[in-house]
Amino acid sequence: MSPDSTLRIKIGDACGLTCTFCHNEGTPVAQDNFGRRPGNFLAAGPSGRVSIYSTSNRASFVPARMPADETFSDALAAMSRALGFTEVHLTGGEPTLHPEVDGLTRLAVEAGFTVGMTSNGENGAAALPSCAAAGLDRVNFSIFGTTAGELAEVQDARFRSPARAGRKIAALKESIRACSEASVRATANIVVPDYGHAARVHRLLDEYSPNLSVRLLNSLDHGSSSIEAIERILRERGAVPVARYITAGASGTRTAYQLPDKRRVFFKQIRPVRLPDTCKGCPFNNGSDCQEGYYGVRLYYDNRGRYQVGVCIQRMDLCLPIEEFLASSLVGEIKALRDSEWDRLTARRAG
Repeated sequence: MSPDSTLRIKIGDACGLTCTFCHNEGTPVAQDNFGRRPGNFLAAGPSGRVSIYSTSNRASFVPARMPADETFSDALAAMSRALGFTEVHLTGGEPTLHPEVDGLTRLAVEAGFTVGMTSNGENGAAALPSCAAAGLDRVNFSIFGTTAGELAEVQDARFRSPARAGRKIAALKESIRACSEASVRATANIVVPDYGHAARVHRLLDEYSPNLSVRLLNSLDHGSSSIEAIERILRERGAVPVARYITAGASGTRTAYQLPDKRRVFFKQIRPVRLPDTCKGCPFNNGSDCQEGYYGVRLYYDNRGRYQVGVCIQRMDLCLPIEEFLASSLVGEIKALRDSEWDRLTARRAG
C-alpha cells in the first residue's frame, strides 16, 4: 500500500494507431482540430483517430507537444512542491513519437523523479535506448492485439490493413526487446472485455518475452463478464493470488497472481474513488457512467503555450492553467483525499 505520488504527463498528441476506443487522455485529436473552437471539437476526424470523450467532456484546449526546456522543469517542480509527486508517467498520443522524449526524461530524472511511460510500441526501438540512457525506469505497453488480425480489427475501417497491423506488431516486439536490452522494466497492459479475448491473453503469456510482466485490465463497459473472464483465465493458468496493491488517493488497484513457473500476472481494477467536493453533483458520478473514478492528476501543454492541470478525462472543464490550479482548493482537496484514504486503509489493514 502506498499514497498516490504519480503525475501523468501528456507530452504530445501524435500517434500512428487509430484505435476505435481511445480516450487520448481526454483531449481532442490535435491534427483534426487545429483552428476549431471549444464546443466544436470532433470526436473523430480525417486522421481516423478518435477521442471518445471530447464532444462531451467540455475540453477547452487542443494539446501541443510539450517542450523539453526550463518551463517543463519549472512545472514539474511546482507540482511536486504542491502535491509531493515523486514519479512522472509520460503518455500521449504515443510518447516515443515526441522528438525530445529522451530530453523530457532526462529533465524529470534530474529533478529527482522516477520516470515511467505508456506506449503502444510503434517507435520504441528507435526512441527507447536514448530514453534508457536518460534514466527511464519502465514502460507499460498497451496491447490492443497480439496478432495482426486482432490489431487490425480495432482500427478505424480505413486503416484496417493486416499488413499495416503486422508492421505495428513487429515494432511492438522490437520495443519490448529494446527494453530488455537496456534493462528497462517492461509491462504489458491488456483489457479483457469477455472470455472471447482469452486466446490473446494466453498468446501474450506464451509467445511474448518471458521478461514481460502482464497486467489484465477489466472493461468497465462489460461489467461482471469481464471480471469473470479474467478470473477464469487466471484459473486456467494455475495462478494463485499472492499480494494486493492499493494506492491511497487514486482509483487504481492491482492483485498479483503467481503462475506455476513463478511468473507474476496482475489483475488491475478500478476502485470507486471520488474527490469529495469536486465530484459531488457530477452527472457522471454514478455506478455506470464514471469510467475511471479519480485516477490522479494529469499535466498537459496546450497549443497556446500554457501548462494545464486536469483531474478527470470525462470532465476536462475542470482543467485549470497550472498557476490557477496551484492556487485553487483542488490542491487541498487532493491532499485531504489522499490522507483520509491512507488513514482508512492502514487502519483496516491493522485491524
